[in-house]
Amino acid sequence: MASRWLPLRWADFITPSTLHLAPLLELLLEPINGTAQLGTLQLGLQEVLVNAVRHGNGNDPRKCLRVRRILTPRWLVFQVQDEGSGLPPQGRCSDLPDAPDACSGRGLFLIHQCFEDVRWSRRGNRVQVAVRRAA
Repeated sequence: MASRWLPLRWADFITPSTLHLAPLLELLLEPINGTAQLGTLQLGLQEVLVNAVRHGNGNDPRKCLRVRRILTPRWLVFQVQDEGSGLPPQGRCSDLPDAPDACSGRGLFLIHQCFEDVRWSRRGNRVQVAVRRAA
């Protein structure tokens, strides 16, 4: 029996910029609920979304986040875009901050630990994160 190829499509979500992220996370991760990757993805996406709200949109609820998700047979891919001016390339570091009491920097480290692939738009206000599907 020949398998029928179906085109993959991005699922788009636009939401007000708020730290009330649990419903959005649940919606984004619903198709992969019950997999071994769920906890890691939840942590990584939480960090991506919090960074977009706090640093990108400056905690401004009048601004929005645009989130896209595509689930392929091999990859789980998410894009998060804020309305901010963007993170410059030198700020996209995946290392822990040198000072243990630093006010920021741990979120990007966690994102890089949770996802195999992290890519930024040229402007720096959109990040794409991806992880291979568990076998």
